[in-house]
Amino acid sequence: MWRPTDRKLDWLTSRPIAHRGLHDLKRGVVENSLPAFEAAIRYDFPIECDVQLSGDGEAMVFHDDTLERLTSEAGPVSARTAKQLARISYRDGEGSIPTLVQMLGMVAGRVGLVIELKSQWNGGTCLVARVAECIDAYCSDVAIMSFDPVPVAWAASNAPNISRGIVADGATHSDYDKLPLSARLSLREMRHVDATRPHFLSLDENWLPCSVSREARQVQLPVICWTIRSEQNASDALRWCDQITFEGYLPKTS
Repeated sequence: MWRPTDRKLDWLTSRPIAHRGLHDLKRGVVENSLPAFEAAIRYDFPIECDVQLSGDGEAMVFHDDTLERLTSEAGPVSARTAKQLARISYRDGEGSIPTLVQMLGMVAGRVGLVIELKSQWNGGTCLVARVAECIDAYCSDVAIMSFDPVPVAWAASNAPNISRGIVADGATHSDYDKLPLSARLSLREMRHVDATRPHFLSLDENWLPCSVSREARQVQLPVICWTIRSEQNASDALRWCDQITFEGYLPKTS
């Protein structure tokens, strides 16, 4: 396991992290929306969000590859420009799809940010390069992470000042069927750490404990987990990790 150099990531483990913001669709607060981020800030929770590229190369805050789950539009996010995406309202809540620049301006350092880079698993690094540009002048707590080691390795080499992490779940889900067995084993066993040199891990709570989490904690590599949906769930998970990423309830905090 990669043994990280000293890096202050206390903010990453000191408070539960709001998964895609503090969203509640029953109240019209959509995941990864500016209202969801404002709600998280009111409770002083760090924010996890997802970003992917628009058709013209802008980092957009949106989880899905396609638009239909959360909007009345359909088709790939990557088929629209940033301006076109900004005009698309959420179907069941207020607001529209923000750019990462908009989000950074709104959060303005009030809480920490954990930005997940969505991947097409095609070796592309345009998204991580754009995100690095966006946060270059952001002088507050921020980190990037991805399931895909390629953008994380790019950041390790080209933007080493940015805190970076690996998201992992054992690579057994059917979503990984597109990858060859050797690639899935590499992800599961973290064979990429010499290239990615992560400062933290974000692991599926259903994969805990595992050899990866045990080894990481032995070398004091912070481990956060996802996605926790109850206090009992949190209590169980925190035996094996340093902090939770949550949704659907308000965690108890000291």
